[in-house]
Amino acid sequence: MKVLSASLLLAGLTLTACDTKTATTGEAGTSTATVEKADTAATDAAAAETSGTKAIAADEANATPAPDPSTIPAGSAGNAAAILARPQVPILCYHQIRDWTARDSKGAKDYIIPVAQFKAQIKMLADSGYHTISPDQLYAYMTTGAKLPSKPIMLTFDDTDLDQFTVARPTLAQYNYKAMYFVMTVSLGRPNYMTKAMVKQLSDEGNVIGSHTWDHHNVKKYQGKDWETQIDKPTKTLEEITGKKIVYFAYPFGLWNPQAFPELKKRGFVAAFSLAEKRDQQDPMFTIRRIIASGYWSPKTLRNNIVQSF
Repeated sequence: MKVLSASLLLAGLTLTACDTKTATTGEAGTSTATVEKADTAATDAAAAETSGTKAIAADEANATPAPDPSTIPAGSAGNAAAILARPQVPILCYHQIRDWTARDSKGAKDYIIPVAQFKAQIKMLADSGYHTISPDQLYAYMTTGAKLPSKPIMLTFDDTDLDQFTVARPTLAQYNYKAMYFVMTVSLGRPNYMTKAMVKQLSDEGNVIGSHTWDHHNVKKYQGKDWETQIDKPTKTLEEITGKKIVYFAYPFGLWNPQAFPELKKRGFVAAFSLAEKRDQQDPMFTIRRIIASGYWSPKTLRNNIVQSF
């Protein structure tokens, strides 16, 4: 793989998103405009579902651990029809959590969520009775139909931004929420990005660390040594940091092709996460859908996107 120039690498590291299109259209074909129109109608109904943040924290603290994916028969993961028949679990994808500046473009603001907005979104999830689940719980549910808590949701963070540690971590801790952090290793220790110690701390505290390549290189373009540079070495680095096996992967920009599935599987990955496009009908475990939580969305709009998109 050709080494990136300094300017190109810097541009890659300051990306505000992992997608090339707005991640609000999934298998149900729901658009942002449609969801916005549903805001008013959903407000009263959602308020009635509120269970309270204290109840959520207690439930999260007492959650039953999921089985290790390696203990689940391979045939279960290969049963695409059964997996596709199960209702999808809502999965949110966050990137930068900071207040907007005059330099941020209109498009970038979809992927930069102001601090107060982020906190309000997470409070809405807790007040609405959502329980965060781990990727192991998701894997067990998708492959075997294992029981999940009521109103399950999975929170994911891409690209290793520092504010995911300084802002997201304490915010989630208020509700005893856990999350999945997909780490891009080239940025570790650089200004405005997390350090290795921070990644280890997140892992030690019960969050799950996943691979997000070395420098966000598009998986669809991998050739030759790219698999070693972008997957093998970064995964080894994360395993050395956390002391744990890394078995989950997120595609940069949400872009994938079926040719990537066997390459990921032979490297020990059991599932991979994309963004809002439809899942692969033969291998849904390697195209698990997420939606980007837009910086433009109020808590009410986020709630409606969750309902409409999954």
